[in-house]
Amino acid sequence: MGDRTQGDGIQGNGPAFGAEESLEEMLEEIAEEEKVTLEVISSGHLEIDRKMEGGLPVGSLSLLEGGNDSGKSVLLQQLMWGALEQGKTVLTLTTEKTAKNMLEQMENLALDVYDYFIIGRSRILEIDSNYIEEKPQISEKLFLVLLECIKKSDEELILIDSLTAFVVNSPENAILNFFTECVKLCDRGKTILISVHGYSFSEALLSRIRSICDAYMELRIEHVGDQWIKTMEIQKLRGARKEIGNMLSFDVKSEYGLKIIPVSKVKA
Repeated sequence: MGDRTQGDGIQGNGPAFGAEESLEEMLEEIAEEEKVTLEVISSGHLEIDRKMEGGLPVGSLSLLEGGNDSGKSVLLQQLMWGALEQGKTVLTLTTEKTAKNMLEQMENLALDVYDYFIIGRSRILEIDSNYIEEKPQISEKLFLVLLECIKKSDEELILIDSLTAFVVNSPENAILNFFTECVKLCDRGKTILISVHGYSFSEALLSRIRSICDAYMELRIEHVGDQWIKTMEIQKLRGARKEIGNMLSFDVKSEYGLKIIPVSKVKA
């Protein structure tokens, strides 16, 4: 057998380009290509899309976690409007308000989707959270009904606002099964975004659910100086570059919808 030379990039004392380094470069190139070809659903809001590197990845399962009045519903409505403006179809399942109230709120926030609703590009299905609270024993079965509804839907984007009423009275295995089945639906082309109140999960369960999801965004209300502000931190996003800033502060104005607050003003 002959000796290996420096030229083969594996052995030798010189600064040869190693096989490991070559593999690293190849993986980086593949990752860059995936970023370029990754299809996203835009929120229709320039700053939110910038933080999310274009929007929600198509075929992803995303979790939006936050407390009361942290802006979860408004952010979902922003994503609904952006998706419809992009030409997507959207199904919204809501336990938070009626379809009429949602459409009126969106109109007041300059996110009018009445026309899309009328022509069938957007559907809103109401789920009575009071009914679930009065009959906690049916929560587990309702997860199966919810999954069947998503499976049979033709819409590309599914928004659930929120899942909390289902979670509080369901066993952990039923909750995990729901998220696992959602992953399978996303593998078949659905894009699903689910909002929840973090307090409805144990920390261990919430950690497992976060790991299942492709994207995880946390909303908080924080006291900065003499003002209360809403913040969104993107904790996890499939395909995102680590060097991109992942937090933004915002407020909700009736005439302008979701309004970004510059960091300089937040710190002032």
